[in-house]
Order: sequence, then C-alpha cells, then structure tokens
Amino acid sequence: MTAGNVDVEIDDEVATLLRHADQRYTSGRRRVVAVLQTGGGPLTITQILAADSSLAQSSVYRNLTILEEVGAVTRIMTGDDFARYELTEHLTEHHHHLICSNCGDVADFSLGAKVETNLDRALQRAADEFGFAVDTHRLDLLGICANCPSQS
Repeated sequence: MTAGNVDVEIDDEVATLLRHADQRYTSGRRRVVAVLQTGGGPLTITQILAADSSLAQSSVYRNLTILEEVGAVTRIMTGDDFARYELTEHLTEHHHHLICSNCGDVADFSLGAKVETNLDRALQRAADEFGFAVDTHRLDLLGICANCPSQS
C-alpha cells in the first residue's frame, strides 16, 4: 500500500525499527526515508538534499547515521568520495549493485530466481570451506559505467 509513492508498510517497519532502538520517527527521518523510497537507487547526501530542499544537510547526516544503526538504511561505499544510501533489503527487495569505479555511480540490478538459487548454493559451498555461517549475500560488480569513457 502506498501513499504518494511512499510505501506505508515500509514506513511502519522503519518506525518499528526506530522504536526498538528507543528512537523517534521524526518528520526529518520520514522525509529521508521517503526520498530513499522514491530515489530510484542508492543516493548520495547531495542527491537526497536535492530531492527534498526542506532537509538540512546536518540533519540528513544525523538521520542517516541513526537509520543505518537501526538497520533501516545501508551505506554503499564506492571509489569516489561519496557514500550512497538506500533502504535495506529487508525493507525493499534483494538486489545487487553495479558500481562505477570512475564516477562512483551505483545502479541496482536483480537476478532471476534460478540464478539466485545457484549463486546461493555456490556461495554456501565457499562459506562451508571456512566454517562461515552465511546470513545473506551482496554482490557488487565494479567497472566503468556507460556514461564514463572507457579506461582501456
């Protein structure tokens, strides 16, 4: 169920995560979550501020830190100086990233169910060799995006 492109269920789940950490779901946090829901992929703080001019930069930094601490937001580090932020997969859907090592742009992509199943099996075999207990996986492909000149 959505209200103005904002998923009410996600909003409720974020509120629950914050409440369990003795944090409030302030209007600033709601606006940051709304931007991340409608942003079309991982966003830099600059992009978040451009999407909602009512947000103050210092507030966005603080709110992203708290949202990350409670498990509502994931920070994606790239080769450039700007982290990108997105809602965590348990709030949205499982996906992977294409990360441009030149400009730092990040694009989401998903694999089909059969490929994900095969990937999970292969990763579990690798983890088993080391006695590692897997919770989930994240796949980041690094390279050069279509908007950047090739670095041949």
